[in-house]
Amino acid sequence: MTVTFREIIAARSRLRPYFTPTPLEAAPGLGRAVALKLEQVNPTHSFKVRGAFNAMLSLSAAEQARGLVTASSGNHAQAVAYGASRFGLSARIVMPVHTPRRKIDGARRYGADVILHGDFYDRAEEHARQIEASEGRTYISAYNDPAIIAGAGTCGLELLEQNPALEAVIVPVSGGGLISGVALAVKTINPAIEVIGVNARSAPAMYNALHAADLPQVADTLAEALSGGIEGTETIDLCRRYVDRIVLADEDEIAAAMRWLLYEQGWVIEGGGAVGVAALLSGKIVAGDRPTAVLLTGGNIDADTLAGVLAG
Repeated sequence: MTVTFREIIAARSRLRPYFTPTPLEAAPGLGRAVALKLEQVNPTHSFKVRGAFNAMLSLSAAEQARGLVTASSGNHAQAVAYGASRFGLSARIVMPVHTPRRKIDGARRYGADVILHGDFYDRAEEHARQIEASEGRTYISAYNDPAIIAGAGTCGLELLEQNPALEAVIVPVSGGGLISGVALAVKTINPAIEVIGVNARSAPAMYNALHAADLPQVADTLAEALSGGIEGTETIDLCRRYVDRIVLADEDEIAAAMRWLLYEQGWVIEGGGAVGVAALLSGKIVAGDRPTAVLLTGGNIDADTLAGVLAG
């Protein structure tokens, strides 16, 4: 099933009772017309609540009653756990063993049953699918689901309501659920807007898919939220259609962006959420004078990891 612009509009109406638009904050240190979309101020400190809530609210009563299961490298896990607690649903969540403790504790805090399994997201997803089959639970994908993509696309609608003059949007990329929805939304409204994705070099799945490359995934990365494979997903086709280009951010560039965001803008941003700023600071993307929005997608980072980055 292909997600449509109409579904993004419907998702915005569905989510309106639960969330307010996130701010668009000027960041002159990145360029005269650059602004940051502060998705880390959402509940659970990530954009993931958009898709997770839309997916849960789109389920039938029978699907909800069976309980939920999902796999996540962290932020989707917290979003599903938070939504399940709001709607009185049971949730089992499989997370890779290297997931930051803050994200594990966050999912458990909302009452979810958390299982740690596998070094990479892919292994966690396989185990979650086994639980789906054995227990009959309803699986909610972190990215490869029209409701997830449509929910994420509401961020694109907000961007153009906040700044109709936007000419470029920079989006962190993992499985592609966020950039697919955002790109579909903004390109439908204004096809001239350039949509640029940023993969961490350590988590290059979408870059590999679009460039027929074979760069390896690395488990030990500041951008663990972006890790995972994406073979056969709807998001690949959407990215091919709507995303103009994808660049790669290296580990040292991500760390530098995290420091810059804290010292210059006052925000604690996790590695996966800072890759767009990393691409600008490193010169891999040049904003020039174009009105440009950069999505900051999450602020969940362990204290030890943050201390290491700041010691840099």
